[in-house]
Amino acid sequence: MISVTNVSYTVARQKILDDINETFNVGKVSAILGPNGAGKSTLLKCMTGSLIPDSGCISLKERNLEDYSLAELSKRRAVLSQNTPVSFPFTAQEIVLMGRNPYALNNNNVIDMEIAQETLVLMDAWHLRDRSFPTLSGGEQQRVQFARVLSQIWDQREAYLFLDEPTSALDLKHQYQVMDLIRNQCEEKALTVIIVMHDLNIAYQNTDMSYFMQNGVIKICGASKDVISASTLSDIYSLPSHYAARHIKFAS
Repeated sequence: MISVTNVSYTVARQKILDDINETFNVGKVSAILGPNGAGKSTLLKCMTGSLIPDSGCISLKERNLEDYSLAELSKRRAVLSQNTPVSFPFTAQEIVLMGRNPYALNNNNVIDMEIAQETLVLMDAWHLRDRSFPTLSGGEQQRVQFARVLSQIWDQREAYLFLDEPTSALDLKHQYQVMDLIRNQCEEKALTVIIVMHDLNIAYQNTDMSYFMQNGVIKICGASKDVISASTLSDIYSLPSHYAARHIKFAS
């Protein structure tokens, strides 16, 4: 479980997060939704520990995030950011093996290689294993990076998976493959999965909970199939009701 308590964050006197209080439960896939600039990625970064809130606290399993060492966190949570630039000509397989670095002192190379290979296969990226990462397309790179974060927590239960726009560069086939994989891993390993996303269709069909942000606060939250509605879209995105109703037809 992740608890966010009274979390605020300010940049250049502009409050990006304003007194956020929420709980994200084990075994659930949660979507953070909302317009550009609502604070979605900032909230995710605070929950991963890459940003320190101005006030409030984040806790994992009722223990403050700041009390974990980096070594502990690296085995408990994996993070897929929007942009993970790689300029050196590492192969795709080498990128995935980087996810196993937290276990370098405990595992032998055979175990790590087997995990890297399994995650590459699951991400339909095994055929890319010997390709130089910078030469891959955007969608191929995203699949390889997803294999990397999966490999990082592959042998852990009740770990945390934080994803920022994980399907943004993927074609339709791979979008649904990735979401099915997320769902299966969440259920099998009791993960807590939090995804920042814009695709309401994918969120409606593939997530348990949705948290709609607006102006630095979580304004609406609940079961995805309940809160992803025409009225929510009209409110959160300032859409005329007839546009919102047209957009939400997939939910009917």
